[in-house]
Amino acid sequence: MGIVIQLSDVRLSFPKLDVPDYFKSVKQRPNDKKRWSAAFHIGPQSLAQRVEGGKLVGVKGNAKAAIDEALKDVAKTTWEKKWELKLSNILPDPKGCCWQDGARKEMPGVWVLSSHRPEDKGRPLVMDTDKSPIYKPDNSLYEGKAGRIYSGMYVNAQVEVWGQGEPEGLRCTLLIIQRLRDGDAFSGGAAPIAETMAEVSEGADAEDLS
Repeated sequence: MGIVIQLSDVRLSFPKLDVPDYFKSVKQRPNDKKRWSAAFHIGPQSLAQRVEGGKLVGVKGNAKAAIDEALKDVAKTTWEKKWELKLSNILPDPKGCCWQDGARKEMPGVWVLSSHRPEDKGRPLVMDTDKSPIYKPDNSLYEGKAGRIYSGMYVNAQVEVWGQGEPEGLRCTLLIIQRLRDGDAFSGGAAPIAETMAEVSEGADAEDLS
């Protein structure tokens, strides 16, 4: 059994939230499934709180500390008497653990939580600030939602961390993402804002944007 955590004020990275796709590995494994994915950059401002029975429990606190504690509790449940050894071996392994120190990727002061959701589990809930959905059940965008979710923006999210027996690992399932506020896009440049563009008509007055 996993532990559900609600994250607040985290930065979104590498989102794959429209059409699920296979993991981009050198060698495709027979049992690989298409999945949605998102990584969350956890900074000093990020907060977290556990979710039990559909309700928030405990006090909202530092997100890194909350994730560290949750992974420790998952390890205890998964490996029992051997949990400390298993945890110490798995935590540094980027293939075995969903939780990595950003300093290893030249991002000091940031921790990265990678999450996925298999296609057969149903798509994750992706919401705007007003809780309206951004994607339709067929994975297409609702009207007016283009550019509302992108890499580099700030979001709230809900995930489930859990222990895997074989191969051994600590994993994270994506449940919910909610837009919080804009941020500089990681690919460089400002956030896309559709409202800044005026309508254009065909003909002599239309600009060539090619």
